[in-house]
Amino acid sequence: MTRQDSVYYIFCTGNGIAMWSSKDRLHWKAEKPVFATAPQWAVDAIPGFKGHIWAPDISFYNGQYYLFYSVSAFGKNTSAIGVATNTTLHTDDPAYQWVDHGKVIQSIPGKTNWNAIDPNLITDKDSTPYLIFGSFWDGLKLVKLNKERLSIAEDLDKIPTIATRRKTVAENLPAVDGNPVDAGGNAIEAPFIFTHGKYFYLFASIDYCCKGPKSTYKMIIGRAKKLKGPYVDKDGIAMNKGGGSILLAGDEHWYGVGHNGVSTFDGVDYIVFHGYDAADRGISKLRVEKLDWVDDWPVVGK
Repeated sequence: MTRQDSVYYIFCTGNGIAMWSSKDRLHWKAEKPVFATAPQWAVDAIPGFKGHIWAPDISFYNGQYYLFYSVSAFGKNTSAIGVATNTTLHTDDPAYQWVDHGKVIQSIPGKTNWNAIDPNLITDKDSTPYLIFGSFWDGLKLVKLNKERLSIAEDLDKIPTIATRRKTVAENLPAVDGNPVDAGGNAIEAPFIFTHGKYFYLFASIDYCCKGPKSTYKMIIGRAKKLKGPYVDKDGIAMNKGGGSILLAGDEHWYGVGHNGVSTFDGVDYIVFHGYDAADRGISKLRVEKLDWVDDWPVVGK
């Protein structure tokens, strides 16, 4: 979620990337999808892809909005991350036009033991841009971008694993041509890095999403003094060795809460995520909650 002038915008998984606008963060209006037709590069890269785009991430830099997004064959690491830019998010502005810059990074079954989905852009203290991403397989990965934020700036064979559910670092596992269960059931995804005070905070979602009342999705947290980590949880366990303190889990009221972003408006931090509302037929809904800080750890406000 971001804000331009007095209007809030949210970008979501959906055909062509779903886009919503609001003036109060409570009442949302569906805008036209970002892409009217599926990007041709994605059609060429992902067999059977028809335009359902996942997990977009919005950021602003040097007069432009950057929208990273992922395309994938469900349950496989036949996946890629692309990026589009726009000078405005106001759909009534004559300058409103998304320009797609195509593929940024791609994962290939049998070749890469990571999954190129769920991107989030974060900058280091010297303004160097990085992309954190990943789902299952070898866990969450961090890769440096070039200054223009449209391409990778380092060797993909050497990008580190920032977080995993495995107890030991798994940098050199053989690539797996199959589904996440074959890849070791490493149920971690949806990374998001946020800076607060002297720390970088790594949010992630673990266990299983999108199963209605059977969803076990939950959010975990770790922190580090350096962007590249190591990120450790409240017990001092590194997230690249299976660590991660529970930030929020589902209960009898909400199932499968997870895949969060964090935004700051007028000096207040908000956590944005989805979950199934048990009181309303288990419908999947957007939640926007205040994020408080206690002893330099985030707490979801009540």
